[in-house]
Amino acid sequence: TFEENSLIKAKAVMEATGMPALADDSGIAVDALNGEPGIYSARYGFDESLDDRGRMMLLLKNTEYVPDGQRQAKFVCVITLVTPDGKVIQARGEMHGELSREPKGENGFGYDPIFYYPPAQCTAAQLPPEIKNAVSHRANALKVFYEKLKEAGYADK
Repeated sequence: TFEENSLIKAKAVMEATGMPALADDSGIAVDALNGEPGIYSARYGFDESLDDRGRMMLLLKNTEYVPDGQRQAKFVCVITLVTPDGKVIQARGEMHGELSREPKGENGFGYDPIFYYPPAQCTAAQLPPEIKNAVSHRANALKVFYEKLKEAGYADK
């Protein structure tokens, strides 16, 4: 899971340094593909010759027969803090949308050009950076993470 991967990363750094460590894991999950590519988003297709565009085009190919109205997808980000004294703080953020039929937009990276965000009526790659940074899965995870830091006494209330 995104939670497990984020925890594994944070623990590895904390154990290597003896210091608190922060890590994340993120990706895109498509409902019609039972959550794929999910944790394998960066390796989708398991073909090392594929770059971001190649993985994006593979996802479009694998969903070409999924009808409109059934193309729901979400970006997911999980942030984990692990401390040497055993504390773990974890937060999940999501950005809900649907897959478009073709790439649109020049901003962002990865699957952004095919991730249609209904509230803005455009893809994530068409969002101005200040809006994307306010509504993205990472932004949402950071908001939750900050609240959990405050609850744990690590941030001003």
